Amino acid sequence: MSSANHGEEKHRTRLPAAQFCGSEFSMWSVLKQGIGTELSKITMPVVFNEPLSFLQRVTEYLEYAWLLDKACAEEDPVDRMQYVMAFAVSGLASNWERLGKPFNPLLGETYELRRDGYRIVAEQVCHHPPVSAFHAEADQWFFHGSIQPRLKFWGKSVEIQPKGTLTLELLRHGEAYTWSNVNCCVHNLISGQLWMEQYGTMEILNHVTGHKGVLTFKTGGGGGAARDLHRVEGFICDKDKRRMRFLYGRWTELLCSTDVTSYEEYKAANPAMFGREDLRKKSGEESRGGSASGLSSRKMFSKFNSITSSFRISIDPEAAFEPEEAAVHEEDEDGRGQIPRTSSCYSVEIPNSNTLWEVMPRPEQSSQYYHFTSFALGLNEKNPEALEDLAPTDSRLRPDIRLLEEGDIEGASNEKTRLEEKQRDTRKTRKKKYKDEWKSRWFEQGTNAFTHHSDWLYSGRYWDRNYTDLEQIF
Repeated sequence: MSSANHGEEKHRTRLPAAQFCGSEFSMWSVLKQGIGTELSKITMPVVFNEPLSFLQRVTEYLEYAWLLDKACAEEDPVDRMQYVMAFAVSGLASNWERLGKPFNPLLGETYELRRDGYRIVAEQVCHHPPVSAFHAEADQWFFHGSIQPRLKFWGKSVEIQPKGTLTLELLRHGEAYTWSNVNCCVHNLISGQLWMEQYGTMEILNHVTGHKGVLTFKTGGGGGAARDLHRVEGFICDKDKRRMRFLYGRWTELLCSTDVTSYEEYKAANPAMFGREDLRKKSGEESRGGSASGLSSRKMFSKFNSITSSFRISIDPEAAFEPEEAAVHEEDEDGRGQIPRTSSCYSVEIPNSNTLWEVMPRPEQSSQYYHFTSFALGLNEKNPEALEDLAPTDSRLRPDIRLLEEGDIEGASNEKTRLEEKQRDTRKTRKKKYKDEWKSRWFEQGTNAFTHHSDWLYSGRYWDRNYTDLEQIF
């Protein structure tokens, strides 16, 4: 199953209908239920959604799967690690400007994708809490994991915590790598221009050689730290904690690598670029709101009651971040929300660097289609090849997602409600008849052989195409 044909497959370049904009409705009536809680427990209007299931969104980790082939081809474990780290960062790049919420998968929903020499299957294996499991395979590697996304509303922002472990196995080298993704935050949800950031520390461990890659995703919220928005940097260390390589870049654009000596010389010549961690941490906490902002629940309610009950969903593509501008905060017209403007985090490329990964440009009309990447635009294609031998539980067959993609907001909303009610009724019947003993078809709970923690593991057989006795969830 070779991946050598990267870039040769052709897929659609636009959706059937452009993203719906300009709807006015009461945001507060929906969100007031969710301050400090998980939004997965709240029914959200379909206008908040993008026309993809979360299972389809999971497959976007593999947009740059060719990086795994590069890792497999390297003989040095440090070189393999740097491409694995580039792959981990690249899997987050499609999140940029994607402010629509993917549809929550129904219990037992699946999604499969065969592209560029690999294949992946994902299944919704648990509903409360929501857990999505996936397994991807190619000739030279396996990539698998389970994700339990948690969304919390903090009054002026939404925080997305992608709980779960990702595991990569490089078969030729007999190596396994594990890591977890960092958090994401969408700001100015109620007022001002929406913007997002990803922040935290990502640790990637090679369980065979002991090498560890540690990447810090800088926060861009508040004060001078705005210059760090999207900035990523870190080191590869060996099992004795000696620094072997320095990696840097921006998760929205690229990741580069250089030797430690070149990094240290550059750092000495450009001290202003480094050494401000306390300021970044403090400003990031203030930016994300919630308890860190010092707002009490009473003050938060008072603030919301003073805001108009109608909220216009619109994303201005001209108000996007401008990489060449100096780092400042710019307020929107009524002064309620601040939009960080970013500059390059390095005035010049660090000497002796090589670019490991660079983001693919998005389609020209991406802003009209939910800011989808070219990869994302093809995930819900309904063509004979995509539908061949497809499981009846596949996300492509969901009517609510299909109707939203086609621009039928009312129809999508009605179908979304119908499917949610059908799922609740099925669960009640199952609980009454079988004591709610639902079992996932393609995954089972077990122990991750490398982390020794509980995980959802692929049980095989999906590609045998035996779909008898599958529940009719749509």
